[in-house]
Amino acid sequence: MFKNLAFICYFITSIQVIYSSNGEEHDLVEIPIGGLLHSMNDEDELSAINEKAFHYAVDLVNNDPDTLAEFKLKALTQRVKEHNSFNVGSKVCELLSKGVAGIFGPQSQLSSLHVQSICDAMEIPHIELRFDALQRRGSCLVNLYPHPSELSKVYADLVRMSHWKSFTVIYEDNDGLMRLNKLLTFYDKKGYPVTVRQLSSDDNHRPILRRVKNAGETFIVLDCSIGKLYSVLEQAMQVGLMGDDINYIVTNLDMQTIDLSPFMHGGTNITGLRMFDPEDEDVKEVLDNWKECPKNSKDGEDCAPVIGPDSQVHLETILVMDAVFLFAVALQHLSNTMDFAVTPLNCSEDRSWDHGYSIINFMKVSELKGLSGLIKFDHQGFRTNFKLDIIELTSTGLRKKGSWNTTEGVNLTAIASGSSGDQGAEDLRNMTFIVLTALTHPYGMLKETSHKLTGNERFEGFGIDLIHELSLKCGFNYTFRLQPDKSSGNPNPKTGKWNGMIGEVLAGRADLAIADITITREREQDADFTMPFMNLGISLLYKKPMKEPPSLFSFLSPFSYEVWGYMIAAYIGVSILLFFMARISPAEWTNPYPCIEEPDNLENQFSLNNSLWFTIGSLMQQGSEIAPIAISTRLTASIWWFFTLIMVSSYTANLAAFLTVETSYSPIRNVEDLANHKTIRYGAKAGGSTANFFRDSNHSTYQKMWQFMKENPSVMTSSNEEGVRRVNDPDEDYAFLMESTSIEYEVERKCELSQIGGLLDNKGYGIVMRKNSPYRNALSTSVISLQETGKLTKLKNKWWKEKRGGGACQTKDDSAGAASELGLENVGGVFVVLVCGVFVACFVALGELFYDVSTKEERGPLREELMQELRFITRCRGSTKPVRKAGSEEEEDEEEEETNNDVTSEMPLGPFSTPYRSFDTNSKQPL
Repeated sequence: MFKNLAFICYFITSIQVIYSSNGEEHDLVEIPIGGLLHSMNDEDELSAINEKAFHYAVDLVNNDPDTLAEFKLKALTQRVKEHNSFNVGSKVCELLSKGVAGIFGPQSQLSSLHVQSICDAMEIPHIELRFDALQRRGSCLVNLYPHPSELSKVYADLVRMSHWKSFTVIYEDNDGLMRLNKLLTFYDKKGYPVTVRQLSSDDNHRPILRRVKNAGETFIVLDCSIGKLYSVLEQAMQVGLMGDDINYIVTNLDMQTIDLSPFMHGGTNITGLRMFDPEDEDVKEVLDNWKECPKNSKDGEDCAPVIGPDSQVHLETILVMDAVFLFAVALQHLSNTMDFAVTPLNCSEDRSWDHGYSIINFMKVSELKGLSGLIKFDHQGFRTNFKLDIIELTSTGLRKKGSWNTTEGVNLTAIASGSSGDQGAEDLRNMTFIVLTALTHPYGMLKETSHKLTGNERFEGFGIDLIHELSLKCGFNYTFRLQPDKSSGNPNPKTGKWNGMIGEVLAGRADLAIADITITREREQDADFTMPFMNLGISLLYKKPMKEPPSLFSFLSPFSYEVWGYMIAAYIGVSILLFFMARISPAEWTNPYPCIEEPDNLENQFSLNNSLWFTIGSLMQQGSEIAPIAISTRLTASIWWFFTLIMVSSYTANLAAFLTVETSYSPIRNVEDLANHKTIRYGAKAGGSTANFFRDSNHSTYQKMWQFMKENPSVMTSSNEEGVRRVNDPDEDYAFLMESTSIEYEVERKCELSQIGGLLDNKGYGIVMRKNSPYRNALSTSVISLQETGKLTKLKNKWWKEKRGGGACQTKDDSAGAASELGLENVGGVFVVLVCGVFVACFVALGELFYDVSTKEERGPLREELMQELRFITRCRGSTKPVRKAGSEEEEDEEEEETNNDVTSEMPLGPFSTPYRSFDTNSKQPL
């Protein structure tokens, strides 16, 4: 039977009397319960308050008919002397003789151990309400105080949350070491130097504190009793161990009960814990009624207020009330299952109560919302699923800044204030921020580990690392909170109220928000952003261009069409020039019949067909049986061979690249192609900044695309992940518009995707905060500093190209090795050399002709001789030339005509033939 304390408190202002069905009052069975408290003296004010709380809780239970329907509790208390086992034993036996059904307390460790041994023997439930360093699972024991191992986790999580790399532990006694044992495991020679110091047994702690100050320690974990806490903090202030750079974590759960006003304005970051919230509505109602005194009190002395209106209640007092509530619930469970009665017991007899174990078991399996939170026990019988408030001291007093529970660890919920106290508006030291993020790769992600993680340790990513770097620079603390819908935020068209992460920040439920949140004009009107930590733009994500099938004429690809044209022209031109130069050069006219010393005709091997064959043989790297003789023709051949060497080598080298590299084809090359394409569908994230860009753009193409997306809502996606999945779907022809940084991240991991075209705009990502935030300048300055030092670039490379599968597609990117055809600009120099060489060869050929004519012994006028040679050359008829002998010109012409008209058979030159120079028949000199 689960009870809510608020329901109980509803009945505390009036006494409920139980009536029978016929309207007559009947008596309820009394169940005595015993409370053990220390002897009353000057230092036992807390014991007196606990005794009053014990009676008050019994009255609350008795006044609630739904808690115990047929019973009522009777509170019996005994005062025991600490460290006096005989006195404790006698008091316990006195309570047992009165038939108590359970014993509560005492607070002393030694006394409690003695009580436990008696209760185990008599099978009487024993309820502890104190920190027990040796807490164990007893057969008849229930302890409402958290187990030492759980408390140790709390302090360890606080240190991790604060990112302390070294700290000093100051403790009072051995119980403190038990509470802090997990902090001691932080010690690492390379990481966490941990210093442990014990407070002195007297009240002078200044020497210890002064040694801590001289050691330069600024992070301190302080564990001491509530009676010493104020004195230790006061002496720390006296020795100078207070200030803006000093940080304390106080482990005592009653820190809120002492006066901390002297330390409020020193700037010291003092963090503590509490198990109940005095501002909770249920707690306030119970305590306020207690301070006013229950109206049902019959004793005027008992009705006097037990605590002042401004007094703070200790945790022990709250646990006393919770223990009575829990016992009553267990007792009711037992009454529902069986009939029972309490039995007076005698310590000198070997007899026990039959129902003690049953009540203990019912207490361990019950769940109750008490003043100290949820009261629940694990399978070992220790309290679990409890929650602690994390509080800090500010210039206005104690403030709750978060909580800790056994399942989630630290969860900071307080809102930072940049103007509290004497801190400057841009001094972020010792401040704590609630940072909102979303699980969007790679800005925020859950760590992939087999271990259970809590708090900030659960997350990793670019945004997580960026906040950590900023915290190191500015000195603030932080805790991350997730945005479930991953929405950056959009305003409501009617109310103007923002949703998403921006809405959470503007509503005051978070200080900062970091993810892929774009800085836009609309957002900057209501929220502030830091300087952009990343610049980007909208681009297009589409499937990687498809491989084109090889062309049938791919062998022509190494040269451009222009180069092929010039090569054909060069081939024809050089062949014709070689034909004419051979006719001009006398050395190329040879005796076809070496056995005849005075031939009638000379023959030229470079006919037009042979000239074409000679040049094509050279170009094809095959050669021919024709060999030039004259200097001019040899010069022309040499230049042509050089030309073919370069061109053939270039062709061969580039052909290999073209045959091994496949060309790709994409149906779209930019966003204009996409807008005009008939079959490819495209879209963006609904409500995102990318969709808003197209909605607000005045560009005709973008407006056309927005109209398409507006008329086809199915192309819009709820997230970027959905858009990437649709692009990658082989059954869907879809393109997705998103930020270029997100596209870069995806194409690094999904090799079948690529970015198409350039950026459509330029914008940036920033950290969101409330309008006119006092810490905007400090954070922006730190962001710029990280940019200048290259830290942001390193973080981007880490999360884009290294972590989580990054760099998987770098080796598969073949765009850098794509071959390109050679144009005229690549091989134009070879053509220039060829033209120059041929031009020089032409002059050499004319020089040879002039020299041959001018050196003849018997010749006519030089001009007439040259004209005769030129007329023969320009006729271009046949490759046979008659030998001119002394005689008339008419006879020579007739003989030439007869020779040309005769069908002569040309004797080809054999491979071992030796060309002979022709001789002049008159002078017998070589021509």
